[in-house]
Amino acid sequence: MRPQKVLDKEILNGLTKIFRSRGYEGASLKELSDATGLKKASLYHRFPNGKQEMADAVLVHLEEWINTNVFHTLLDTNLTPTVRLKKGLLAIRELYDGGDAICIFRALSMQAGIELFEAQINKGMTQWLYAFKEIGIALSFTSEEAEKKAMQVLIQIQGCLIVTKGLGDLSVFENTMQNIENSYLKR
Repeated sequence: MRPQKVLDKEILNGLTKIFRSRGYEGASLKELSDATGLKKASLYHRFPNGKQEMADAVLVHLEEWINTNVFHTLLDTNLTPTVRLKKGLLAIRELYDGGDAICIFRALSMQAGIELFEAQINKGMTQWLYAFKEIGIALSFTSEEAEKKAMQVLIQIQGCLIVTKGLGDLSVFENTMQNIENSYLKR
C-alpha cells in the first residue's frame, strides 16, 4: 500500500503545533503521534522517513499557506497597495495566532534543525523580503528604501514573536504589526 499523497489538514496542524512548540530536536515521536491522533506505526506509514519527513511536510504546508495568504496578497496588483499591506498584515496575524504561535523558522533553526532545513528557511526568508520590498515599492519607496524596510520588517516580526512569548504579552505582537503598517503608510 502506498502512502497517502494528500495529508489530512488535521495531521499537518498537529505536527505544526508540536514542531512550533518543541522544535525539531525536542519533538518526540509520542508527542507527534498524540498531536495527530495516529499511532506511531500509522505515523511512520504516512512518513516513512520519520521525523524529518514530518517537518518537511509542515514546512511545505506552511509555505503554501503563506504563499496564498501573505505573499499573494502583498503582490496582488489588482488591489491598492494600502489594501494589500493591510490584508497581508492581517494574514500574518492569523499565521501567528495574534502572536501566540512560534515561528516555524525559529523552531526548526536550532541545533541539528538548521542543518536539515537551512535551504527551506533561507528560501522562506528570501520570499518574505521580496514580498515586503515589492509592497514598499508599490507604496512609493525607492528600491533601496524598500529593501531596507523589508529587512527591518522581517527582523521586527521575528523579534516581536520572541519578546511576545518571553513576556507573555500578546500586545507586543499587535503593537509591532501596527507599527509596521504605520511605517509603510504614515511616513
